[in-house]
Amino acid sequence: MRIVQLANFYGPRSGGLRTALHHLGAGYAAAGHEVVLVVPGPAHADEHLSPNVRRITLPAPRLPGTGGYRAVDPWRVRTLLDHLRPDRLEVSDRLTLRGMGKWASAHGVPSVVISHERLDRLLEQFLLPPALARSGADWANTRMAASYDTVVCTTDFARQEFDRIGARNVTRVPLGVDLHTFTPTRHDRSLKRDLAQGADALLIHCGRLSPEKHVERSVDTAATLHAAGHRIRLVIAGDGPRREALERRAAGLPVTFLGFVNQRTEVATLLATADISLAPGPHETFGLAALEALASGTPVVVSASSALREIVHPGCGAAVADDATAFAGAVNTLLDNPERTRRQAARARAEQYPWQTAVDGMLTALQAT
Repeated sequence: MRIVQLANFYGPRSGGLRTALHHLGAGYAAAGHEVVLVVPGPAHADEHLSPNVRRITLPAPRLPGTGGYRAVDPWRVRTLLDHLRPDRLEVSDRLTLRGMGKWASAHGVPSVVISHERLDRLLEQFLLPPALARSGADWANTRMAASYDTVVCTTDFARQEFDRIGARNVTRVPLGVDLHTFTPTRHDRSLKRDLAQGADALLIHCGRLSPEKHVERSVDTAATLHAAGHRIRLVIAGDGPRREALERRAAGLPVTFLGFVNQRTEVATLLATADISLAPGPHETFGLAALEALASGTPVVVSASSALREIVHPGCGAAVADDATAFAGAVNTLLDNPERTRRQAARARAEQYPWQTAVDGMLTALQAT
Protein backbone atom coordinates (compact mmCIF):
# COMPACT_ATOMS: atom_id res chain seq x y z
CA MET A 1 0.00 0.00 0.00
CA ARG A 2 1.01 3.61 -0.45
CA ILE A 3 1.51 5.25 2.94
CA VAL A 4 1.71 9.05 2.98
CA GLN A 5 3.33 10.56 6.09
CA LEU A 6 2.58 14.21 6.86
CA ALA A 7 4.58 16.32 9.30
CA ASN A 8 5.52 19.85 10.32
CA PHE A 9 8.41 20.72 12.68
CA TYR A 10 10.74 18.75 10.42
CA GLY A 11 14.03 20.15 9.20
CA PRO A 12 17.78 19.60 8.92
CA ARG A 13 18.20 20.26 12.64
CA SER A 14 15.03 18.69 13.99
CA GLY A 15 15.42 15.80 16.39
CA GLY A 16 13.07 13.08 17.55
CA LEU A 17 10.27 13.63 15.05
CA ARG A 18 12.61 13.43 12.05
CA THR A 19 14.29 10.34 13.51
CA ALA A 20 10.95 8.61 14.09
CA LEU A 21 9.59 9.40 10.63
CA HIS A 22 12.72 8.11 8.92
CA HIS A 23 12.86 4.86 10.89
CA LEU A 24 9.14 4.18 10.49
CA GLY A 25 9.25 4.97 6.78
CA ALA A 26 12.26 2.71 6.25
CA GLY A 27 10.45 -0.05 8.12
CA TYR A 28 7.31 0.31 6.03
CA ALA A 29 9.41 0.18 2.86
CA ALA A 30 11.25 -2.92 4.07
CA ALA A 31 7.84 -4.55 4.53
CA GLY A 32 7.07 -3.91 0.86
CA HIS A 33 5.06 -0.70 1.08
CA GLU A 34 5.52 2.56 -0.82
CA VAL A 35 6.19 5.56 1.42
CA VAL A 36 5.79 9.26 0.62
CA LEU A 37 6.91 11.71 3.30
CA VAL A 38 5.53 15.27 2.97
CA VAL A 39 7.29 17.97 4.99
CA PRO A 40 7.75 21.78 4.98
CA GLY A 41 10.90 23.53 3.78
CA PRO A 42 12.27 26.70 2.19
CA ALA A 43 11.55 25.52 -1.37
CA HIS A 44 9.85 22.75 -3.29
CA ALA A 45 11.78 19.50 -3.61
CA ASP A 46 10.98 15.94 -4.65
CA GLU A 47 13.57 13.26 -3.92
CA HIS A 48 13.97 9.58 -3.15
CA LEU A 49 15.56 8.74 0.21
CA SER A 50 15.59 5.09 -0.88
CA PRO A 51 13.92 3.12 -3.72
CA ASN A 52 10.57 2.94 -1.89
CA VAL A 53 10.75 6.12 0.21
CA ARG A 54 10.05 9.46 -1.44
CA ARG A 55 10.25 12.84 0.30
CA ILE A 56 8.33 15.82 -1.01
CA THR A 57 9.15 19.22 0.50
CA LEU A 58 6.52 21.94 0.23
CA PRO A 59 7.42 25.65 0.57
CA ALA A 60 6.39 26.94 3.98
CA PRO A 61 7.06 30.07 6.09
CA ARG A 62 9.16 30.03 9.24
CA LEU A 63 7.35 30.07 12.56
CA PRO A 64 8.60 32.97 14.72
CA GLY A 65 10.39 32.02 17.90
CA THR A 66 10.92 28.36 16.97
CA GLY A 67 14.49 28.58 15.74
CA GLY A 68 13.66 27.86 12.11
CA TYR A 69 10.76 25.42 12.16
CA ARG A 70 8.12 25.77 9.46
CA ALA A 71 4.43 24.89 9.09
CA VAL A 72 3.00 24.11 5.69
CA ASP A 73 -0.26 25.53 4.36
CA PRO A 74 -2.87 22.75 4.58
CA TRP A 75 -4.29 23.80 1.20
CA ARG A 76 -0.99 22.83 -0.46
CA VAL A 77 -1.09 19.48 1.32
CA ARG A 78 -4.67 18.71 0.30
CA THR A 79 -3.85 19.54 -3.31
CA LEU A 80 -0.85 17.20 -3.18
CA LEU A 81 -2.84 14.43 -1.53
CA ASP A 82 -5.40 14.58 -4.34
CA HIS A 83 -2.52 13.81 -6.70
CA LEU A 84 -0.76 11.19 -4.54
CA ARG A 85 -3.92 9.14 -3.86
CA PRO A 86 -2.66 7.43 -0.68
CA ASP A 87 -3.94 4.09 0.57
CA ARG A 88 -3.19 5.14 4.15
CA LEU A 89 -2.56 8.54 5.72
CA GLU A 90 -0.28 9.00 8.74
CA VAL A 91 -0.19 12.48 10.31
CA SER A 92 2.44 13.64 12.82
CA ASP A 93 1.26 17.16 13.52
CA ARG A 94 -1.22 18.98 15.73
CA LEU A 95 -0.90 22.42 14.18
CA THR A 96 -1.83 23.22 10.57
CA LEU A 97 -2.18 19.56 9.54
CA ARG A 98 -4.41 18.37 12.38
CA GLY A 99 -7.48 18.61 10.14
CA MET A 100 -6.21 16.18 7.50
CA GLY A 101 -8.34 13.43 8.99
CA LYS A 102 -11.36 15.13 7.44
CA TRP A 103 -9.71 15.00 4.01
CA ALA A 104 -9.00 11.30 4.52
CA SER A 105 -12.57 10.58 5.59
CA ALA A 106 -14.02 12.47 2.61
CA HIS A 107 -11.80 10.47 0.22
CA GLY A 108 -12.28 7.06 1.85
CA VAL A 109 -8.65 6.86 3.02
CA PRO A 110 -8.00 5.20 6.40
CA SER A 111 -6.10 7.62 8.63
CA VAL A 112 -3.85 7.58 11.69
CA VAL A 113 -2.62 10.53 13.73
CA ILE A 114 0.41 10.12 16.02
CA SER A 115 0.20 12.26 19.14
CA HIS A 116 3.82 13.28 19.66
CA GLU A 117 3.04 15.79 22.41
CA ARG A 118 0.58 16.50 25.23
CA LEU A 119 -1.56 19.42 24.15
CA ASP A 120 -2.63 20.28 27.69
CA ARG A 121 1.03 20.49 28.77
CA LEU A 122 1.92 22.67 25.77
CA LEU A 123 -0.91 25.08 26.56
CA GLU A 124 0.27 25.30 30.17
CA GLN A 125 3.80 25.94 28.94
CA PHE A 126 2.51 29.08 27.23
CA LEU A 127 1.15 30.42 30.52
CA LEU A 128 -2.48 29.35 30.34
CA PRO A 129 -3.97 28.49 33.74
CA PRO A 130 -4.09 24.68 34.23
CA ALA A 131 -7.89 24.46 34.18
CA LEU A 132 -8.12 26.52 30.99
CA ALA A 133 -5.30 24.55 29.37
CA ARG A 134 -7.05 21.30 30.19
CA SER A 135 -10.45 22.39 28.89
CA GLY A 136 -8.91 23.79 25.71
CA ALA A 137 -6.97 20.58 25.13
CA ASP A 138 -10.05 18.45 25.77
CA TRP A 139 -12.05 20.43 23.23
CA ALA A 140 -9.32 20.19 20.58
CA ASN A 141 -8.55 16.53 21.27
CA THR A 142 -12.20 15.53 21.06
CA ARG A 143 -12.45 17.09 17.61
CA MET A 144 -9.16 15.63 16.43
CA ALA A 145 -9.83 12.10 17.68
CA ALA A 146 -13.21 12.12 15.99
CA SER A 147 -11.71 13.05 12.62
CA TYR A 148 -9.20 10.17 12.46
CA ASP A 149 -9.73 6.43 12.39
CA THR A 150 -6.95 5.82 14.91
CA VAL A 151 -5.00 7.95 17.37
CA VAL A 152 -1.56 6.50 18.20
CA CYS A 153 0.11 7.42 21.49
CA THR A 154 3.66 6.34 22.25
CA THR A 155 3.26 6.08 26.04
CA ASP A 156 0.56 5.90 28.69
CA PHE A 157 1.50 9.46 29.62
CA ALA A 158 0.67 10.61 26.09
CA ARG A 159 -2.57 8.65 26.17
CA GLN A 160 -3.88 10.19 29.39
CA GLU A 161 -5.42 13.26 27.76
CA PHE A 162 -7.36 11.05 25.32
CA ASP A 163 -8.52 8.65 28.04
CA ARG A 164 -9.76 11.73 29.91
CA ILE A 165 -12.18 12.56 27.09
CA GLY A 166 -13.23 8.93 26.60
CA ALA A 167 -11.79 8.52 23.10
CA ARG A 168 -12.18 4.90 22.02
CA ASN A 169 -10.02 4.88 18.90
CA VAL A 170 -6.68 5.19 20.72
CA THR A 171 -3.86 2.66 20.64
CA ARG A 172 -0.39 2.65 22.17
CA VAL A 173 2.70 2.07 20.02
CA PRO A 174 6.06 2.87 21.67
CA LEU A 175 8.78 4.24 19.42
CA GLY A 176 12.22 2.64 19.16
CA VAL A 177 15.93 3.31 19.19
CA ASP A 178 18.72 2.58 16.72
CA LEU A 179 20.60 -0.07 18.67
CA HIS A 180 23.36 -0.30 16.07
CA THR A 181 24.28 3.39 15.91
CA PHE A 182 23.81 4.01 19.63
CA THR A 183 25.98 1.52 21.44
CA PRO A 184 28.36 1.45 24.44
CA THR A 185 31.18 0.41 22.09
CA ARG A 186 31.46 4.06 20.99
CA HIS A 187 32.80 5.08 24.41
CA ASP A 188 35.90 7.19 23.71
CA ARG A 189 38.34 7.69 26.60
CA SER A 190 40.37 10.28 24.72
CA LEU A 191 37.27 12.33 23.93
CA LYS A 192 36.13 12.09 27.54
CA ARG A 193 39.46 13.42 28.73
CA ASP A 194 39.24 16.36 26.32
CA LEU A 195 35.63 17.20 27.17
CA ALA A 196 35.88 16.70 30.93
CA GLN A 197 38.80 19.14 31.24
CA GLY A 198 39.97 17.54 34.45
CA ALA A 199 36.55 16.78 35.92
CA ASP A 200 35.82 13.42 37.52
CA ALA A 201 32.41 13.00 35.87
CA LEU A 202 31.08 14.07 32.48
CA LEU A 203 27.39 14.94 32.20
CA ILE A 204 25.59 15.54 28.93
CA HIS A 205 22.38 17.24 27.87
CA CYS A 206 21.51 16.38 24.29
CA GLY A 207 18.62 18.08 22.52
CA ARG A 208 17.00 21.20 21.25
CA LEU A 209 17.52 24.35 23.33
CA SER A 210 13.89 25.46 23.42
CA PRO A 211 11.63 26.52 26.31
CA GLU A 212 9.64 23.28 26.63
CA LYS A 213 12.85 21.26 27.11
CA HIS A 214 13.79 23.18 30.30
CA VAL A 215 17.51 22.99 29.60
CA GLU A 216 18.08 25.52 32.37
CA ARG A 217 17.48 22.68 34.85
CA SER A 218 20.51 20.85 33.47
CA VAL A 219 22.59 24.02 33.89
CA ASP A 220 21.27 24.47 37.43
CA THR A 221 22.08 20.83 38.20
CA ALA A 222 25.67 21.46 37.16
CA ALA A 223 25.69 24.58 39.36
CA THR A 224 24.35 22.64 42.36
CA LEU A 225 26.96 19.89 41.97
CA HIS A 226 29.75 22.41 41.43
CA ALA A 227 28.75 24.42 44.50
CA ALA A 228 28.84 21.21 46.58
CA GLY A 229 32.44 20.61 45.52
CA HIS A 230 31.86 17.86 42.97
CA ARG A 231 34.27 17.87 40.03
CA ILE A 232 31.86 17.58 37.12
CA ARG A 233 31.50 19.08 33.67
CA LEU A 234 28.26 19.41 31.73
CA VAL A 235 28.36 19.28 27.94
CA ILE A 236 25.30 20.60 26.10
CA ALA A 237 24.88 19.30 22.55
CA GLY A 238 22.21 21.13 20.60
CA ASP A 239 21.02 24.54 19.51
CA GLY A 240 17.85 26.55 19.59
CA PRO A 241 16.19 29.82 20.57
CA ARG A 242 17.23 29.57 24.25
CA ARG A 243 20.97 29.26 23.63
CA GLU A 244 22.03 32.83 24.45
CA ALA A 245 20.00 32.90 27.66
CA LEU A 246 21.42 29.54 28.69
CA GLU A 247 24.97 30.66 28.00
CA ARG A 248 24.42 33.66 30.29
CA ARG A 249 23.00 31.38 32.97
CA ALA A 250 26.01 29.07 32.71
CA ALA A 251 28.64 31.82 32.90
CA GLY A 252 31.40 30.81 35.32
CA LEU A 253 30.17 27.23 35.60
CA PRO A 254 31.80 24.02 34.27
CA VAL A 255 29.46 23.95 31.27
CA THR A 256 30.46 23.57 27.61
CA PHE A 257 28.10 24.37 24.71
CA LEU A 258 28.92 22.31 21.62
CA GLY A 259 26.12 23.68 19.44
CA PHE A 260 24.29 21.53 16.92
CA VAL A 261 26.01 18.21 16.21
CA ASN A 262 25.15 17.22 12.66
CA GLN A 263 26.34 13.63 12.43
CA ARG A 264 24.33 10.97 14.26
CA THR A 265 27.49 8.95 14.82
CA GLU A 266 29.06 11.94 16.61
CA VAL A 267 26.00 12.25 18.83
CA ALA A 268 26.21 8.53 19.56
CA THR A 269 29.87 8.85 20.53
CA LEU A 270 29.12 11.79 22.84
CA LEU A 271 26.33 9.89 24.57
CA ALA A 272 28.43 6.74 25.00
CA THR A 273 31.35 8.77 26.37
CA ALA A 274 29.37 10.63 29.05
CA ASP A 275 28.86 9.24 32.55
CA ILE A 276 25.29 10.53 33.01
CA SER A 277 22.74 12.06 30.62
CA LEU A 278 20.19 14.64 31.75
CA ALA A 279 16.68 14.90 30.29
CA PRO A 280 14.77 17.47 32.38
CA GLY A 281 11.91 18.20 29.97
CA PRO A 282 8.66 17.70 31.93
CA HIS A 283 6.44 17.40 28.85
CA GLU A 284 8.20 14.63 26.91
CA THR A 285 5.73 12.07 25.57
CA PHE A 286 8.47 9.57 24.74
CA GLY A 287 12.00 11.01 24.82
CA LEU A 288 14.11 9.55 22.02
CA ALA A 289 17.28 11.35 23.12
CA ALA A 290 17.04 9.73 26.56
CA LEU A 291 16.49 6.31 25.00
CA GLU A 292 19.49 6.87 22.73
CA ALA A 293 21.57 7.59 25.84
CA LEU A 294 20.41 4.34 27.43
CA ALA A 295 21.27 2.44 24.24
CA SER A 296 24.73 4.02 24.48
CA GLY A 297 25.16 2.56 27.96
CA THR A 298 24.68 5.90 29.72
CA PRO A 299 22.17 6.20 32.59
CA VAL A 300 19.68 9.07 32.41
CA VAL A 301 18.17 11.36 35.02
CA VAL A 302 14.73 12.44 33.81
CA SER A 303 11.72 14.45 34.91
CA ALA A 304 9.19 12.38 36.81
CA SER A 305 6.54 14.67 35.30
CA SER A 306 7.20 13.27 31.83
CA ALA A 307 6.60 9.99 30.01
CA LEU A 308 10.22 9.05 30.62
CA ARG A 309 9.25 7.78 34.05
CA GLU A 310 7.74 4.82 32.15
CA ILE A 311 11.02 4.10 30.37
CA VAL A 312 13.76 4.97 32.86
CA HIS A 313 13.77 2.45 35.69
CA PRO A 314 15.97 2.31 38.83
CA GLY A 315 19.38 0.97 37.92
CA CYS A 316 19.47 2.45 34.44
CA GLY A 317 18.61 5.95 35.65
CA ALA A 318 16.25 7.92 37.83
CA ALA A 319 12.99 9.85 37.47
CA VAL A 320 12.95 12.74 39.93
CA ALA A 321 11.18 15.97 40.81
CA ASP A 322 11.55 19.03 38.61
CA ASP A 323 14.28 20.82 40.52
CA ALA A 324 18.06 20.95 40.35
CA THR A 325 18.59 19.57 43.85
CA ALA A 326 16.70 16.39 43.00
CA PHE A 327 18.58 16.02 39.72
CA ALA A 328 21.94 16.56 41.43
CA GLY A 329 21.10 13.97 44.09
CA ALA A 330 20.17 11.42 41.45
CA VAL A 331 23.41 12.08 39.57
CA ASN A 332 25.44 11.39 42.73
CA THR A 333 23.48 8.22 43.49
CA LEU A 334 24.03 6.85 40.00
CA LEU A 335 27.73 7.70 40.04
CA ASP A 336 28.07 5.77 43.32
CA ASN A 337 27.04 2.59 41.46
CA PRO A 338 29.79 0.58 39.74
CA GLU A 339 30.25 1.92 36.21
CA ARG A 340 29.98 -1.48 34.55
CA THR A 341 26.74 -2.27 36.39
CA ARG A 342 24.99 0.99 35.55
CA ARG A 343 26.09 0.88 31.90
CA GLN A 344 24.88 -2.70 31.45
CA ALA A 345 21.53 -1.82 33.01
CA ALA A 346 21.11 1.17 30.68
CA ARG A 347 21.83 -0.86 27.56
CA ALA A 348 19.58 -3.72 28.66
CA ARG A 349 16.65 -1.36 29.11
CA ALA A 350 17.13 0.19 25.66
CA GLU A 351 17.23 -3.23 24.03
CA GLN A 352 13.55 -3.60 24.89
CA TYR A 353 12.77 -0.87 22.31
CA PRO A 354 13.99 -2.00 18.86
CA TRP A 355 12.63 -0.02 15.93
CA GLN A 356 11.21 -3.16 14.36
CA THR A 357 8.72 -3.47 17.21
CA ALA A 358 7.58 0.11 16.60
CA VAL A 359 7.26 -0.51 12.86
CA ASP A 360 5.21 -3.66 13.44
CA GLY A 361 2.92 -1.81 15.83
CA MET A 362 2.39 1.08 13.42
CA LEU A 363 1.70 -1.25 10.49
CA THR A 364 -0.89 -3.05 12.63
CA ALA A 365 -2.52 0.31 13.38
CA LEU A 366 -2.43 1.39 9.73
CA GLN A 367 -3.79 -1.90 8.41
CA ALA A 368 -6.50 -2.14 11.06
CA THR A 369 -8.02 1.26 10.28
